[in-house]
Amino acid sequence: MTTASGWRNLPPLAGLCSYEDAFREGMSVDRCVAWMKRHHYLLVRLHQIFTARITAEPVYELKTAFSLHSYLCAEHATAFRQRVGELREPPLGLEVVPHAGLERLCDEVLCAPSHVELTLGIYECIVPALVDSLKQYVATTNLLADAPSVRVTRFCLLEMEDIAAFGRRAVTCLVDENSRERLVSWRQLLQNCIADADGVSGRDDQVKSETRHSLDEDLTGPAEPLPSKMQPNFSKRPFEYDPVPQRDERFQDSFNAGVNPEAFLYDTQFADRDKTLMMFYKRLREIDVPEMMASILFQTHGKPWKYYRDMSRQLWDEARHAMLGEVGFVSLGLDWSRIPINFTWSRNLNTQLKPWERHAVLFFIEQGLMPRTGKRFEWEVGLASGIPLAGLFQDFDWADEVLHAQIGREWYVKEFGDLNEAMSYGDRCWSQVLSHWRSYLDEGLTEHRNWWPELYQAACQKWGVTPDPIALAFNTTYESTRADLKEIH
Repeated sequence: MTTASGWRNLPPLAGLCSYEDAFREGMSVDRCVAWMKRHHYLLVRLHQIFTARITAEPVYELKTAFSLHSYLCAEHATAFRQRVGELREPPLGLEVVPHAGLERLCDEVLCAPSHVELTLGIYECIVPALVDSLKQYVATTNLLADAPSVRVTRFCLLEMEDIAAFGRRAVTCLVDENSRERLVSWRQLLQNCIADADGVSGRDDQVKSETRHSLDEDLTGPAEPLPSKMQPNFSKRPFEYDPVPQRDERFQDSFNAGVNPEAFLYDTQFADRDKTLMMFYKRLREIDVPEMMASILFQTHGKPWKYYRDMSRQLWDEARHAMLGEVGFVSLGLDWSRIPINFTWSRNLNTQLKPWERHAVLFFIEQGLMPRTGKRFEWEVGLASGIPLAGLFQDFDWADEVLHAQIGREWYVKEFGDLNEAMSYGDRCWSQVLSHWRSYLDEGLTEHRNWWPELYQAACQKWGVTPDPIALAFNTTYESTRADLKEIH
């Protein structure tokens, strides 16, 4: 006999839902899978779009947000991949485009010419449509029979709503009424794409068989022409990845390599408190790592999905480290925009090396941070500095770098089978990179100004102390040594 509640009014059905919800007809396994594959497709394409635009996006706040949002999309795509695989699905068919309209939608946003169009396309079209579909899925499926899918969907919805909230604020800041008016027809095109696919869910259409091609392959045959209302605008020309990092106007003199912070950090004659300034600088400068890693992710094809998920996690961590440096300077009342935040490392690697060679350099650097003289040393300096945030930030920075070294061993070292050979190759690749230190000077791109005395004096004034004259006189550049203090030939 069915009762309306559990024994002594305990919540029935493990608290998942009421009996009324469990009576819901819901959807078949096949229908649930088809719908979740559409969620997966949009998450994978959003991951691609965010990643593709990190490097050449000048605005720092968008660069860091895209790094986070790319990673979150990768995580939730992974969860949907696993869930689909649990539902009698081999072969999974997850690399197949579910509908031409969704493909055109994502291609248009990927090819958006500036962050005005890009933010509108992502945050006012794709993300809200995905959020609505996730909500609709939970409201439609049987909450008991399909409980594992509901869990995956609810977690995705939670963070997609966070992304949407950021996006609403970003659009308000970046898009004016003139831009909206100019883009009316394009915004309508995006809505037409979704409508042609019968929404993200495709529910009204019962997901007709309109698959076109693999996400990573060219068309194998002619596709039916799309309706005139869906003819391409920005995507008339295929997207071309821009590997050259761009920075907004707060980042001045970005070719400046006139201060070698590692040389200061590892010099025993300088005080730990003074060294925190160089550590905050090093953290903020790490925004060049997402700029470089994005190029690896976008230009590397054919890897297992877990590769892209793991590398996206590392990319996000590096963006978070940059924000730790930003917060460190703000906590001290120092204006970080007055410091030249160098971008030549990402610029040189992106323009001089192949993706695999860039990965080799990345791993070589990460692994070099594992000995006691690496991240543990920076943490000890932070603890000894008397600045609590410095110790805290370096504690988490150290933990992250241990994870990154593990990611490197999983996806890089295994290709060699030997750690020493992998390290040697990374060292050789880094040695091939021309620093152009003298060229940038001769071309007038920078004077390699020594910005350290100005920063140090400003910090000492905030601390109410007299600058150490030896520290104040520090003047070691990157002209002849790289970040690991090895000589540049």
